[in-house]
Amino acid sequence: MAEYEGMLAETVQFQGHNGDLIAGYLARPLGEGPFPGVIVIHEVFGLTTHFKEMTRKFAGAGFAAIAPDLHHREGPGDIEEVAAAVRAIGGVPDARTIGDVGAAADLLRALPYSNGKVGVIGFCSGGRQTYLVACNIPSLDAAVDCYGGRVVAGPDGLSEGQPKAPIDMTGDMEVPLLGLFGEEDVSPSPEQVTMIEQELQRQGKTYEFHMYENAGHGFFADYRPSYRQHAAVDGWERVLAWYEKYLG
Repeated sequence: MAEYEGMLAETVQFQGHNGDLIAGYLARPLGEGPFPGVIVIHEVFGLTTHFKEMTRKFAGAGFAAIAPDLHHREGPGDIEEVAAAVRAIGGVPDARTIGDVGAAADLLRALPYSNGKVGVIGFCSGGRQTYLVACNIPSLDAAVDCYGGRVVAGPDGLSEGQPKAPIDMTGDMEVPLLGLFGEEDVSPSPEQVTMIEQELQRQGKTYEFHMYENAGHGFFADYRPSYRQHAAVDGWERVLAWYEKYLG
């Protein structure tokens, strides 16, 4: 992807699940395009400054990118308090996530500078949500799951809002999936990653997984002690190559 020295970035509002008006952070390169689109799904901590920076990073790499605020309905308020309120209800309901991400994809495709292709990337809980939408939004063109926990549900992993483990939806996945994981992670653990990979193989899906040594959960998060430079640098290269292959 070509690098652009100028970009536009702003908070926008759009209609999400059930027509609810929600916010998102949109960044795009200057110029007429056409540009491929990327949806950035934030962690359980919400749409923090870190994820706005990630969205701008994609714009700098030549994408029109949007990070929808999946916690918008629990706000307004302090971002940490809003995130705590979301955790208290068991996380964002899956149906709402699918609706909001699908609406974000529609928004990107409707932009006059879009090339019509849209990918999605998610981190932590957003990685689980990436797997979820890859199984439920067939119009997506590529997906990247960064250490998404609870794709394989534990004994207490299901709820009214999240009634089915994403791994059990794998048969419906029509989107090529890139997975990036840390060997020292516990959610997902290497054993769980193996289970997911075996299911993808059994279902004949297009995917590519990479497991990083000396890295655990959150190795992309450069503002936390979990950051691992070797994994993050290599991971970004793989993400951009994946999107160039399927979105470019």
